[in-house]
Amino acid sequence: MTVRVRIAPSPTGLLHVGNVRSALFNWLFARHHNGTFVLRIDDTDVERSEQQYEDDIKSGMTWLGLDWDEGVDVGGPHGSYRQSDRFDRYRDVVDELIGAGHAYYDDRSPELLDELRNKAQKEGKHPNVYIRRPDTEATSGVVRFSVPQDAPIEFFDLVRDEMRFEAGVVDDFVILRSNGTPTYHLASTVDDVDYEISHVIRGEDLLSSTPKHILLTRAMGADPATYAHLPLLFGPDGKKLSKRHGDTSLKAYRAGGYLPEAMFNYLSLLGWSYDSETTIFSVDQAVERFDLEGVSKNPAVFDVDKLQWMNGEYIRAIPPDDFAQRARPLIEVELGHPPTESEWSIFVEMSPLLQERVKLITEVGEMSRFLFVDDVDFDEQSWSKVMIGETPVLALSVAIRHLTELGDWTVAAIEAALRAVLEETDLNPRKGWQPLRVAVTGSQVSPPLFESMAALGRPGTLHRLSVALNRLADEPEG
Repeated sequence: MTVRVRIAPSPTGLLHVGNVRSALFNWLFARHHNGTFVLRIDDTDVERSEQQYEDDIKSGMTWLGLDWDEGVDVGGPHGSYRQSDRFDRYRDVVDELIGAGHAYYDDRSPELLDELRNKAQKEGKHPNVYIRRPDTEATSGVVRFSVPQDAPIEFFDLVRDEMRFEAGVVDDFVILRSNGTPTYHLASTVDDVDYEISHVIRGEDLLSSTPKHILLTRAMGADPATYAHLPLLFGPDGKKLSKRHGDTSLKAYRAGGYLPEAMFNYLSLLGWSYDSETTIFSVDQAVERFDLEGVSKNPAVFDVDKLQWMNGEYIRAIPPDDFAQRARPLIEVELGHPPTESEWSIFVEMSPLLQERVKLITEVGEMSRFLFVDDVDFDEQSWSKVMIGETPVLALSVAIRHLTELGDWTVAAIEAALRAVLEETDLNPRKGWQPLRVAVTGSQVSPPLFESMAALGRPGTLHRLSVALNRLADEPEG
């Protein structure tokens, strides 16, 4: 089987995770069958198309590892892969369709067409009863495709099985606007025919367009592609994924600290499963196992919490040196300059402990900030929850004394000293050590306390414990 598939996003906005999922399934199908993956830019909406959005599409695909064999930037045997370069080709097809009786000019006004639709609705008839080829021969206006009325449109969908659309439910649809630009239906179909696309794998929201595309393909004298319509993406609330569920652009997740490996894995599971048990798998494993017959008909739920969990699993699985290098740009942001040898040494020492705790790479900067500043900014929520009553004052005072008297400043020695604090104060670890954690790191959420103090050093640790104790002394009682 020769496989040629495509993804054809419009550069009118940031790349949506729904489009990314479609691109991923196309890419997996092509790679599984040793086929060709094409990236086409559908920019017929000239006014809204922008270069920044095309750049976002290409960088997002590259970040995720979805390389394309033909298309924008890489070229191929079919000329341009931007629709805005192919307007002459679309107009030639329109002329051919008109000449063969498959299309016609329609100069009727939108108002008249609305009247005809309303008339059909009142009479309980389909709009096609009145919105058919006009009796008069128009020579301007939009061009409509003349939908055959003699037979239903049937096709087999690799996801949804046998599909049937009665001819009477498809209006004569516009293929060329009055300003000479092609509609989506025309441009997409002509491109699929010209680029010899074998399988059209796209979202279920385009299922109703498929009869039109099949009819256009046949009118051009070509065989329709094989179709597969992927299930829609829903949010956890069971509604179609939209901005009410949070940011839906891939760029936002890239900036938010997600690894491309985790995003690839998670998107692969939105409508498809590796098997009944496996959740985490490699790209090579996905390519080896992927098939469209295994794609579900039911909507897939995009759950950010599950994605974040998976991202954490991937973070913990990467080699420590790789983790440190991925986090380096974040450390530079925290420092405001590239880390010195000493600063980088401190971070590398702490990075395995950070790696065990973060779910997002972006959390590394915030969680390690305490290592690189003279004074921490206390997280007020942590402070108000932990620094209550006399217990924190007791824990801090005794800890300062024990740590001041400490000989070696090592993790083991610090642990021994702080355990002695618990014995002297008769406090449990939560009561006795949480105030120290907030004082040293600024937050309840941090790397392990002993290691944090060791990396910070004796002077820095004692300074922060004293700052916190003084703040407690200055706060009004009650």
